[in-house]
Amino acid sequence: MGRADVRRAQRRGARRSAGGRPSGIRRVFTWKKVLGTLFGLCLLGMAALVGVYFYVDVPEANAEAQLQSNVYKYSDGSVLARTGTRNREIVGLDRIPKDVQKTFVAAENKSFYTDKGVDLKGTARGVLSTVSGKGKQGGSTITQQYVKNYYLTQDQTVSRKLKELVISLKVDNKYSKDDILAGYINTSYYGRGAYGIQAAAQAYYGIDADELNVQQGAYLAALLQAPSQYDWSSATPTGKRLATERWNYVLDNMVKQNWLDSGKRAGLAFPKPQAPKAPTGLKGQTGYLVNAANSALEKQLVAQGTSADDAKAKVDAGGWVMTLNIDKKKQRQLEKSVAAKLTNKLDPKSRAVDADVQAGAVSVSPKSGKVLALYGGKDFLTHQYSNATRADYQPASTFKPLIFASALENNSTTQDGKPITANTIYDGTSERKVKGSRIAFDPPNEDGVDYGDVNVQKAMNKSINSVFAQMGVDVGMENVMETAGKLGMDTKGLPAVPAQTLGSMGASPLQMAGVYATLDNHGKKVSPAIVSSAEHAATKVDFPDPIGEQVVDRRTADSVTSVLTGVVDDGTGSAVRNSDQDVAGKTGTSDSNKSAWFTGYTPDLVTSVGLFGEAQKAQGKIASGAQVTLKGAAGGGRVNGGGFPAEIWAAYTFDAMGEPTKFKLDTEMGAAVAPPPDPTPSTDPSPTTPEPDPSPTSPTPTPTPSTSQPSPPTPTPTLPTAPPTPSTSTSEDPGESESGEPDEPGLPGGGFWGDDDR
Repeated sequence: MGRADVRRAQRRGARRSAGGRPSGIRRVFTWKKVLGTLFGLCLLGMAALVGVYFYVDVPEANAEAQLQSNVYKYSDGSVLARTGTRNREIVGLDRIPKDVQKTFVAAENKSFYTDKGVDLKGTARGVLSTVSGKGKQGGSTITQQYVKNYYLTQDQTVSRKLKELVISLKVDNKYSKDDILAGYINTSYYGRGAYGIQAAAQAYYGIDADELNVQQGAYLAALLQAPSQYDWSSATPTGKRLATERWNYVLDNMVKQNWLDSGKRAGLAFPKPQAPKAPTGLKGQTGYLVNAANSALEKQLVAQGTSADDAKAKVDAGGWVMTLNIDKKKQRQLEKSVAAKLTNKLDPKSRAVDADVQAGAVSVSPKSGKVLALYGGKDFLTHQYSNATRADYQPASTFKPLIFASALENNSTTQDGKPITANTIYDGTSERKVKGSRIAFDPPNEDGVDYGDVNVQKAMNKSINSVFAQMGVDVGMENVMETAGKLGMDTKGLPAVPAQTLGSMGASPLQMAGVYATLDNHGKKVSPAIVSSAEHAATKVDFPDPIGEQVVDRRTADSVTSVLTGVVDDGTGSAVRNSDQDVAGKTGTSDSNKSAWFTGYTPDLVTSVGLFGEAQKAQGKIASGAQVTLKGAAGGGRVNGGGFPAEIWAAYTFDAMGEPTKFKLDTEMGAAVAPPPDPTPSTDPSPTTPEPDPSPTSPTPTPTPSTSQPSPPTPTPTLPTAPPTPSTSTSEDPGESESGEPDEPGLPGGGFWGDDDR
């Protein structure tokens, strides 16, 4: 090869080295290949997103997002309690002022009304932050935050972020912006345990959401960025500065979006929130009121076709706003009266029996049927069984007026065919055997007192057992039980036997208040109502009118009322006597002194007070919760209906009733009209009708010196020769009646003769 050939060969090699033939790396990566790969990846990503879009459905709301509290309000609208594991009350956007709605958009997502529900840059930033382990990263739209709160979880994972993106697109396409904004405002956490704007408005400003102004709304919107740090009551100086800056940022954005006038903006001052309040619990009477309201709502849902289990589940799920008929002032007055006249006098450390005393009371308006006050026990947290609604104790002689009402309603006559009125004479001999009954019955009177011939008025005044036992047989116990049922007592399934004349069935203060309210309402049925209204989201439950139809004739009801004024003026209810106010009522003291009652009324207010002996703890053969005697409570002797119950009644009623009122009665009999005469003594035990005597024998009522503190002397009782028959409802052994006949089985609440009425 010549020199020329060598040079040519060298030049060819140089050209190949300079690019004439690709190197190894350039043979693998070319611009065309790189661009093609990137394009393919984009197509693959887009296909993946499309696939995910069609694969991921909008899920059901998560359980946490649906949890709400039940809100209970007094009749004046003030909050009584909130219950539930989540303090949230969902409200519609129509209950949130327009400018307050805009504060949240200005704070979180100014493009909310025009975007498609997602922020791709913000989402990408969040994904990268999650992948790199840097934690939470903002930038989501209101729609995305709503989706996270309502459909997903707070987990910071890539898969959750991608789901959030896809679901947000679908939600934005499916729902209106107003729906999404409402969902966001109602599911967000604002601090202080408040979820949703309604709970937040209450927690920070003590008002409902519809009362918020724009500056308060701006603060709540600002809180969402850092609820704990921005809470004014606990914030550091730095936290307060940041909260104020965030508040200004929200309002300035509203001005920029033309949602707020700049002149108005300049005049707005930072709205410092109130100090946090302790959560309203169920202590004291609150738990009893809440449970009574829940029971009333469940009962109404069942009446409207919901099963009992489903009704309870619906109420327990939360979200209800219940307005009770409870008058806040009267509720406090009733609580104070029980404390002053009873619980402050009990000393369980010194007297074991004092620990066994339970009190219950219910106050009702006879004209509206509303339950105005309710006392369920000393404290719901220590005794959750409400004494106001329990029906396991005997109402005792508070049942006697119903026997007389049945006699009048049925135009009943005595054994010798004479009409039964307030003037009718009966033999009041203790342990007198009733006539005309296939079941032997001979109840003793209190302390075994023999009254001889007495008229019905005096028999009611003195609560003479033997008279009403005979009257029940004369009327027919089937008729008596039917009338009692019409008036409001639960008599279904109870035997119509003479022993029922002593009130040996079970009854509650709520039930007895309704019965006497019906008498007070001139015979129109009163079904005491604890709840005025109940709403859940857009659903409102309608409750029936507490005032029903005429169940007994007006003259019947008014005659009973007239006779019951005599019990107060000249009988066992003298502790509530008041010279300025018409009062009717009846005492009751049950078998073995296990319960004591006073149920009484004025023209405008009916209140039933009951005391119950309930073993606080097991004592030998007596189980915890068993019915036990009240005797010896507060250091006294026998606890009579004319004692603590009547004193509580008077202290409450004369404080709560307002101006004195008079009964307007359509009757010509009874103490309120003209006290009937005492009969001429007779040795004939059969009922007789006396000759008219124009001179009344009942003394003129003596004014009580202090209506708030009636304190009649407690007589020392003379015990009957034979003790009362033990109650069959407790662990005591069943005994025999004083006539030697065995007790009749199946009567709830105890035995049959032990009505030691006072």
